[in-house]
Amino acid sequence: MLQTTIRTILTRELYALRRGVEAYPDDASLWRAVPGIANVGGTLVLHLCGNLQHFIGAVLGGSGYRRDREAEFSRREVSRAVLIAEIDAAIAAVARGLDATSDATLGTRYPEKVGGREVMTADMLVHSTAHLAYHLGQFDYHRRIVTGDGRTIGAVAPAELPPVE
Repeated sequence: MLQTTIRTILTRELYALRRGVEAYPDDASLWRAVPGIANVGGTLVLHLCGNLQHFIGAVLGGSGYRRDREAEFSRREVSRAVLIAEIDAAIAAVARGLDATSDATLGTRYPEKVGGREVMTADMLVHSTAHLAYHLGQFDYHRRIVTGDGRTIGAVAPAELPPVE
């Protein structure tokens, strides 16, 4: 059941991220620096997608993805089309990783250390969900500031949670 909730939330927020990328008027605005904001929209997309493709797709799902965390923060002027392809790859990685995760797996140690620590798989999945939501908020504020468009991208929508059966 936890995998279903995690999958639903991660997928929901990745689609919101996709809508956010599409809401920028052009490629350049994703990379526009704003005083007081450390990471621009494009950087946040690369970081979130690399993170999920590694920690869920590769570690849990065995995808073979090789993360380049440094590039997530140093690449610039990546097109919206490439960023959307990264988001789509992250959506697939989440599905693959969670398909390979059973209820029994949730109660075991996550297969690699995280931040130098051993953690439980369930805790890592909850952390990954919170990490995505945290940075999605940063991403959306960058979009709103750069574009002047205060409309929502539909992030963190309770109506998309799994219903009680």
